[in-house]
Amino acid sequence: MKKILITMIIALCAVFVNAQTDDTSTCNEIMVMRTLNGKYKAFKVSDIEYIDFIDSVYTIKPVNINYHIQPTQEMVEEAAEGLRNELAMTKTAYFCIRGGRNGEVPGPHAYQYQFSLGPDLYAQYHVVPHRDFIFGTGDFTSTYDLSLGYNGSALGAYTMAKNAVMPFLHHPLSDYVPEMKAINLLFYCIAAQEQADLAGPFTYVEDKANMENPATYNNLKTIYYGIVDNIDTIVACLKNFENREQWYKDQILGRNFLRKYNAASLLVNGSDYMQVYIRTANSLKLRMAMHIVKVDPETAKKWAEEAVASGVIEAFEHQSGFSKNGVGNHPLAQIFEWKDVALSASFESILMSLNHPYKDYLFKKNAFELVNNATQEVTPANDRICGIRSGVMVGKGQGASNPYTGYSMADKAVLEAAPQYMVKWAEVDFLRAEGALRGWEMGGTAKFFYERGIDNAFLDYPLPAPEAYMSVLEDYKSLEQALPYVNRDPLGDANNEEWESVTKIGVKWDDADTKETKLEKIITQKYIALYPLSNEAWTELRRTGYPKVFPVLNPDDGDGSLKPGDIIRRIPWVPTDATAVENVNATGIPALGGPDQQATRLWWDVDAPNF
Repeated sequence: MKKILITMIIALCAVFVNAQTDDTSTCNEIMVMRTLNGKYKAFKVSDIEYIDFIDSVYTIKPVNINYHIQPTQEMVEEAAEGLRNELAMTKTAYFCIRGGRNGEVPGPHAYQYQFSLGPDLYAQYHVVPHRDFIFGTGDFTSTYDLSLGYNGSALGAYTMAKNAVMPFLHHPLSDYVPEMKAINLLFYCIAAQEQADLAGPFTYVEDKANMENPATYNNLKTIYYGIVDNIDTIVACLKNFENREQWYKDQILGRNFLRKYNAASLLVNGSDYMQVYIRTANSLKLRMAMHIVKVDPETAKKWAEEAVASGVIEAFEHQSGFSKNGVGNHPLAQIFEWKDVALSASFESILMSLNHPYKDYLFKKNAFELVNNATQEVTPANDRICGIRSGVMVGKGQGASNPYTGYSMADKAVLEAAPQYMVKWAEVDFLRAEGALRGWEMGGTAKFFYERGIDNAFLDYPLPAPEAYMSVLEDYKSLEQALPYVNRDPLGDANNEEWESVTKIGVKWDDADTKETKLEKIITQKYIALYPLSNEAWTELRRTGYPKVFPVLNPDDGDGSLKPGDIIRRIPWVPTDATAVENVNATGIPALGGPDQQATRLWWDVDAPNF
C-alpha cells in the first residue's frame, strides 16, 4: 500500500464520526485533517507514514449545540462581527430549500429544476406540456423520462444548502449564539430530510462533519435517526431562550440574527420567532415519524407522540416559510406563465370528483380551441378544466402551435401570492389525524384534525382566508360520495380518450368507515392541502398508495426499471464522473439495498398493507 506524508497547516483529528447502524470500523482506523478551506479530509491510518504537527490537535465532533453556555456581551459582539460572512451565506441555504441558488431568492429557473421537472410530475400535480426547452440538450419526452439535461442532479439543491450553512455551523464563534446555530441546523435538517426522501442514501455524516470530497453514503435509517436527534437538541436549545437574560434576548432579536425572510412574521405579523422554529422542528419530527410507520412502527409512535407533546404547528403564525411580501412571487406562477407546466389529469379528476373549490378559482379552463386528432371533435376555448394524462408524449413549442399548452393552467394572480411553507399547518393536522387513527396520543380525535386540516388547507396567503374557498367550505366537507366524473382527453392522444375517475370516496368524515377508507380520505385531503409541495405529496403517494391516481403512460421511457402500472419510487443518482461512480458502487448501493434505479424502494417505502 502506498504511504503518504501529511504536513498540516492547521489541525488534525483522530476521531472520525462516520458510524452507521451496522458500521464495524473503529475510530483508530481513520484520521481526519482540516484543510485551509475549512473542509475535512479523511485518511486511513495505515496510509499515513509521517505527520508534522505545525498547529494544535483537536477532536472533530458532529455539529454540537451547547445551549447551556452563558455568553457575555463581549462574546455576542465578537460573534456578530466574526460571523458576518458566514451568516450572509446561510441565506443561500434557506433559499435553496425552496428553489433559490447562489444567495438569490427562490426563482423560477432553479425551482423548475428542483420541483417542476421531477417531484411535481411524480406526484401527478402537473405535466410538462412540451418536450423542448431553450436550455438542456435533447428532448424531455414524458413524465418518467430520465433526462439529466433537464432534470438536474438528485443532489443539486441539497448540496448547495449544505455548503452554504456548514461554515457557520462549524465556526467556533457560533457557540456564542447557540439559538442561531440551532435554527441554521434546523434548516439543514429540512434539506436533509427532503433529500433523503427524493433519492435515498447520501453522505450525511461526512456532510455534517464538513468533510471535503465526502464519499461514504449513509443508509436512510442512519440519516433519519440523526436528524431526529438533532431536532431534539434544537428544540431544547430554543426552549431555553426564555431563560436568557433580557440583554441577550435584545441582542439576538435586535441584530436580526433571526433571518426574517424565513420567519412567519412575513406570513402573520407579530409572530414569536422561537415558537415558530420550535413548532417547525417538532412538526418535521412528526412528518418523519409518519414516514417510517411501516418499517419502524414503535419508533414512529414514539417520535410522533413526543413531537405533539413538545408542541407542533397549531396556528397560521406558527408556520415558517417564504412569502410574496418577503422574497417575491411564488416561482411556480412564472413557470405556468411560460407554459412549462399544466394541470395533470389525475389532479383534475380528484378536484372534479370531490367538487373541490380549486376547480372554480385556482385552475383555469382550456386557453384555446382543442381539436381531437382522431374524431375531429372540437373543445371550444374556455370550455372546461382539462388536465394532461401523465406520461403522454407531448408536443414541441410553448405557443399555440403546440395544443398541449392550451390545457388548464393555474391562475397566476392566485398562485403568485401563495407562501412557500417548510411545514404547513394543514399538513400537521392531517398527520395528527392519521396518528389518532392509528391509536397514538395526538391531543384530539382523527375527525377533529381531519376537519380542521380541510378548514386551513387552501394555498392562498393565510390572512384573510380566501372567500372563494371559505364560502363553499361547509358544502365541500359535507360531500358523502364522490361525484361521477370521466376525464376526456380533448386531443385523444393518450392510449384511451376517456378515463373514469378512480376517486370513489367522499369528503365527509364517517366514523363507520373502515380504517383504510378513513386513511384514504386523510391522505387525499392532505395531498390537496400540500399543493404544490410535491416532495411530500410524492412521499405520501409512495408510502400509502393514496390518493388514487391514473397509471402513468409510457413508464418505460425512464431507466427501464418501471413496468406498466408502476410509479417511480426514487430519483436515481446516475453519477457521471469516475469518483462518483466508485462512491456509489462502494457505499451507495449497499446503503440503498438495491440498484440505482427508479423502481428501487427506499427504506421506509415498504410494500405492505397500511394497517
